[in-house]
Amino acid sequence: MDTIYQEEILEGWMVVYIDDIIIYSETWEDHVQYIERVLTTIETTSNYFAHITSSLYKLCSKDVVFEITKERRDAYQRIKHELTNAPVLIFPDFELPFRLYIDAPCSHALGAALHQRPVVDGEPRQGVLCYIFRQLKDSEARYGATQTEFLC
Repeated sequence: MDTIYQEEILEGWMVVYIDDIIIYSETWEDHVQYIERVLTTIETTSNYFAHITSSLYKLCSKDVVFEITKERRDAYQRIKHELTNAPVLIFPDFELPFRLYIDAPCSHALGAALHQRPVVDGEPRQGVLCYIFRQLKDSEARYGATQTEFLC
């Protein structure tokens, strides 16, 4: 999300940590304007992978008939598209520090992203080396948020 909201972060009224957003403003009018701007961006750019792929994960369960429905076909095509288009993954630079962001945004999935900040055209840019997402097992879904994040 650092890439999606880079302009807002540089303007100084937003802080982003994985999927958490904090908005700062001096007036109520500015705050409403910032919230509308963020919500508009979320509507047009957000990818809820665990939600999109839930119908595909059900195929991995016992006693489930393996049937490719329109919903499952659409989910597969959407994930394939999202994973093969921008933001493009970068190659690691072992001279730079790595940053690992982990999160368990909901009760049925967790994820992590490995980042670096290489210098591109004279400016440091946030780049992603890899993403890791997976659905939680039934027993893991009962863990608290902190314990779930340790599963990464």
